[in-house]
Amino acid sequence: MSRRPSTALELAYARTEAITREQARNFYYGIRLLPPAKRSALCAVYALARRIDDIGDGDAGGDPGTEAKLAALGRVRESVRRAREQDPDASDAVLVAVTDAARRYPIPLGAFDELVDGVEADVRMDDVPGESAPYATFDDMVGYCRQVAGSVGRLCLGIFGSRPDPRAPGFADALGIALQQTNILRDIREDLQNGRIYLPTEELARFDVDLRLDEHGNLVDKTGGLAELIRFSAARAREWYADGLRLVPLLDRRSAACATAMAGIYRQLLDDIAADPPSVYHQRRSLSGRQKIGVAVKALAGRAPGGAGA
Repeated sequence: MSRRPSTALELAYARTEAITREQARNFYYGIRLLPPAKRSALCAVYALARRIDDIGDGDAGGDPGTEAKLAALGRVRESVRRAREQDPDASDAVLVAVTDAARRYPIPLGAFDELVDGVEADVRMDDVPGESAPYATFDDMVGYCRQVAGSVGRLCLGIFGSRPDPRAPGFADALGIALQQTNILRDIREDLQNGRIYLPTEELARFDVDLRLDEHGNLVDKTGGLAELIRFSAARAREWYADGLRLVPLLDRRSAACATAMAGIYRQLLDDIAADPPSVYHQRRSLSGRQKIGVAVKALAGRAPGGAGA
């Protein structure tokens, strides 16, 4: 039987691990492959990232409105800044764990600022009716993805560590961006229901897509243009995965397994969506628990998505 946490720091880490176990439906399959110290540190990072996301989505105590969300995000930004300069609020288990993790590993805490920037963009989007996408081009969308997901990739890299290579942060960034592109394709319907559009205006026009919902809340695609756009976007996202997975050979075995498992779950989801784009018109696609375990087992064996060795 494992020993119960007793110190304030142990309790803080226990809290962030519980948050991750309960809420990281995909990431936890990879995180659990890490050795205990790195696993605890990554759970702390995830818990703070989740707090930021939940504020943006209105899941942190209801939906208080745009100004209240922006104020709450500002408080998180300030709390991270203070934690970098002095001891965090002892009553905030998440910040206590993150601050300790940053003392143990070279975690770029400034990346949380980028994550807050991206979530602030989401919140401001809520004030604009979903008549048009706020991102005119794919490059614009990538900028957003870099804020909300590339930042997380770089935070993870601080915990993983890597062989000396100046390209490593760029690979971690690309992997996060690939995962976010998958999220965008998976969540087109749900995002539109919430008044958010992430697909670039330029590409919606190129594929003659008029993003809208029918009376049942399902996506409408009378011409097939949306399905074509999804397949096109998925093929492009695979290129980002290929670039990002160049990080894997630079990592130790357990960190490589973690990164490969997380990427593998999302890459499999991407392939499933590309094989049947209309499936996202009426539901939120996901892999089964058995499928996720299968990906994690392959990752631990050193098998990267697409069959490449890790």
